[in-house]
This record gives sequence, structure tokens and C-alpha cells, in this order.
Amino acid sequence: MAYSVGFGPLARADAHVLILGTLPGAESLRQGRYYAKPQNSFWRIMGALTGASPDLAYEERLEWLIDHRIALWDVCEAAERLGSLDSAIKSPKPNDFAPFFAAHKAIELICFNGQPAGKLFERLVRPVMPDRVAQLPRAILPSTSPAHAGMKFEEKLARWRAALSGIIETPLESGRQDERPPSLP
Repeated sequence: MAYSVGFGPLARADAHVLILGTLPGAESLRQGRYYAKPQNSFWRIMGALTGASPDLAYEERLEWLIDHRIALWDVCEAAERLGSLDSAIKSPKPNDFAPFFAAHKAIELICFNGQPAGKLFERLVRPVMPDRVAQLPRAILPSTSPAHAGMKFEEKLARWRAALSGIIETPLESGRQDERPPSLP
């Protein structure tokens, strides 16, 4: 069985939302990019919510997320896994979230990209977190993975939009649909 090692967190110190997946899939690991598989709807959803469209270069998408105070990471630092399915994850090693939350005190919502990420967090991470973090609101959102094809894109987008409403300013709410977000500090 292959041993997969994920990526570090993408975050600005004043991030408000932390989006957690389980562990990057094979294509993402190959490319060294979050959600690299073109069939994954993550960047389409983020494009609709923040302007981080798949039409932009990867580095620009990351900047859009950061500028919207969205942090991106995975529950697992590493795990044994053959292929990309979350159900194939064995012997997961969680990321060390204590330093992350100590450095990102403005996080007010943790969103999980699919049920497996939420379940892994509840089992491996939440029991060892300080009370402040353990009590943060959490939302399990529909997986953006192409393996979760039972839900139409529009429904996934609506559920993600509802969860993030009031926490992040979307391009449509701000009237800045084609405008760059503020620069990084």
C-alpha cells in the first residue's frame, strides 16, 4: 500500500474559515496542488464564492482564498492509501493542529470537504484540542470530489454558500466580481 504525505496549511494569520479535506488525492500529490483533479468541483465552488476560479493560475486561486480569509488544509498529515478514495485511507496520522490554532485565533468556523474529513477530525483531532477550538462551529459540507457524483453541482454550491454566508464576502455580495481582492499584508 502507498504511503501518502499531504501538504502544509495555506492560511493568513487572520483567517476566519478553515476548510479541511482528508488527504490530497493521487493527482493532487503528483502536481503538488490542492484539489488538482479537474473533475473536482472545489475550485468551481470557490470561484463562485470568492473569485478563486479554476480559470486562474493556481497561485492566483490561492491568493484569492487567502484574501478572503479562508484557510485550507487537510485532517491527515499522512496515511496509507492506494488510489484517491477517502474510504481507502488506512493508519491516518493527523496534522498537528495545536500550533495552527494558536497562530490563527480568528478562525470562527471549520468546514469539512465531505463526511470522511469531519469524521476523521472528530476521532483524531477534536479530543486533543483546547476547549476554544473544540467548541468552534463545524460544518460538514458535500464533498467536491468527483467520487461524490450523487449530488448536482448546483446543490453542492448552494450548501457551501449557505455554510459560508455571513463569514466570507462573496464576489456577488461585494459587487467586485471581476476585481482583485485586497493584497496580502
